[in-house]
Amino acid sequence: MFARFRPFLPAAVLASLIFYFGFQALTGDRGLLSLSQRNETLAAKKGELARLQAQRRDLEARAKLMRDGDLSRDLVEERARYLLGFSDPRDYVIHTRP
Repeated sequence: MFARFRPFLPAAVLASLIFYFGFQALTGDRGLLSLSQRNETLAAKKGELARLQAQRRDLEARAKLMRDGDLSRDLVEERARYLLGFSDPRDYVIHTRP
């Protein structure tokens, strides 16, 4: 019975491989149908990168002000009050939620 289908076996294997790789090219992780999802993820990651770079620049500027040669008394006082939870009696304190 299988002898009758033996000549068609290589063609069937090749057709199944073509179907499998074609299906994966469309619907796989890196397929054509997931291109828009990857672009959305890329845009979100670029936004996060820009936010982190701005945060890093801010932290570097603040760290520069805390170095020995360029010590900013206002910044040191602000950080000490924040970390210790103290405030000057003349200060207005506005509590905000994080």
